[in-house]
Amino acid sequence: MNLLLVDDESYVTESLFQTIPWRELNIRQVYQASSALEAIDLLEEQDIDVVVTDIRMPVMTGLELIETIAGRWTHIRCILLTGYSDFEYAKQAIRLNASDYILKPVDDGEFMRSVQSALESIREERKELGEYQQLRYSRKSDIGILRTSLMHDLLLGHEMPRHVIDHKLREYEIPLGTDQRTTMLLIQLGPKFTGMDDHSISLMEYAIGNIAEEVFAELFRVWPSKTPHSGMILLAQLKTELLSEGTDGPAASDVIKRYVTQFQQDVGSYLKGGISVLVSGCFDFPSELAGVYRTGLSSLYIGGSGDHEAIRFAADNDGSRRDSVPHATHSFMKPPSLLHLLETRQWDSAREKIEQLFVELETAFIGQSALYEIFLSVTNAYMYMAHKQGYYIHQLDQAGWDPLYIQQVVQSATKLRSWSLDMLNKLQAISSEQETTSKSHIIKQVQEMVTTDCGHDLSVKTIADRVYLHPVYLSKIYKSETGEGLGDYIIRKRMERAVYLLKHTNKKIYEITAELGYQNPQYFSKMFRKHYGMTPNEYRDQGCC
Repeated sequence: MNLLLVDDESYVTESLFQTIPWRELNIRQVYQASSALEAIDLLEEQDIDVVVTDIRMPVMTGLELIETIAGRWTHIRCILLTGYSDFEYAKQAIRLNASDYILKPVDDGEFMRSVQSALESIREERKELGEYQQLRYSRKSDIGILRTSLMHDLLLGHEMPRHVIDHKLREYEIPLGTDQRTTMLLIQLGPKFTGMDDHSISLMEYAIGNIAEEVFAELFRVWPSKTPHSGMILLAQLKTELLSEGTDGPAASDVIKRYVTQFQQDVGSYLKGGISVLVSGCFDFPSELAGVYRTGLSSLYIGGSGDHEAIRFAADNDGSRRDSVPHATHSFMKPPSLLHLLETRQWDSAREKIEQLFVELETAFIGQSALYEIFLSVTNAYMYMAHKQGYYIHQLDQAGWDPLYIQQVVQSATKLRSWSLDMLNKLQAISSEQETTSKSHIIKQVQEMVTTDCGHDLSVKTIADRVYLHPVYLSKIYKSETGEGLGDYIIRKRMERAVYLLKHTNKKIYEITAELGYQNPQYFSKMFRKHYGMTPNEYRDQGCC
């Protein structure tokens, strides 16, 4: 559970923060605020279970704060601190249902008993109502965002156990069932819609989703959503009772064609704009979804957008030859990146990362264009490292940069694997020749520490202690060797990790804050904005994920 300390005298909250054994109380995160208004901001952003507040504060008193809390966050328990044993205060605290009333100076034992009592009260309430999971989602998560996030995970081929998918489909009230034949509709908005501002487009997408649900509702269970590539998607399954009547197969295809046509006509009639639709063949959901999506996405790009009101039907496919590169390269894109492994001279790890990529590609259907994208991704990392060592990339392998030879390299995964590992060996050879000084060894140690301990208590001082150097001297040699300050490097790696967590997980901002080793979500948001020009919430909400 999480607790918020509120007092305009910061030494009071800091003293409690430092001296109370929070873990013994099963408190996961302790937040601090220096005013009631700051506390309200935190309450709007974080999951808080207990608030401990001083009574006498400027602008808004602690009593006014808990009155606000009682009206907006009924589940939160409030404990009052005061240096005045005034009976009127006690009466007001009772009237506002405060959990306890503690006089300053605070006795640690009394404080812990009061907090423990408040926590026990919360646990009892949750046990009686059986609403812990419901509260967790309803307080902090919009079900539409959860549905979209699940759709993105499935479309991108992120691995999830089947029972987890089943649970999420039920939890998010998505009417689809697993291991059932499904049809995918990829929807592109016409110029009438795409010329609108972002807010208007979102409203149109919402309306299109509603129209789809109404049109298909008679015979199909449907799930409209947004795709990771800023498009719209609709998954449709014939209702179970119709399947029992033998409506699957060609008959189902004929039915869905009729409904797709009606859907497109209704969008034009009600919203006065055109859409184009690509309809897939039937496939097993969710096991074949990522492959079907990738194939459909490629068909959209290849087919162009000349006809903004077209309906195209993809041929039925058994799923054995679908381009599944996004799924196959998922582990390759996970941190630490290939470039980071090369920068830190982790050659064996870089080699393993490349080997793992091609092991995963063995079971994926990939075309030459996909192999060329992988070639460019690997080449980008190699080129950066070569330039950093004072070489042009063609100096490592002249044949490897002949356009005709490159065409041969990307003809098969086997050839690309051989070329990638050969170039890695050559890059390692020239890098090893230059890695001769103790400074290089220290830099390598430091970067490995940052990579390993990114989310722990990490600072220039703690790193300097571990390599037995003075922090000022360590910062100086790190800056001279890399061109980047050590503190900046630590922050950059944390921000890169933050971006990955925002993109690939549903973790809340305060959870990411804690994982990165920051104590204060506001400070984390400030650092994130400094690096990316927006807050973490804005980054996630604007579709950067």
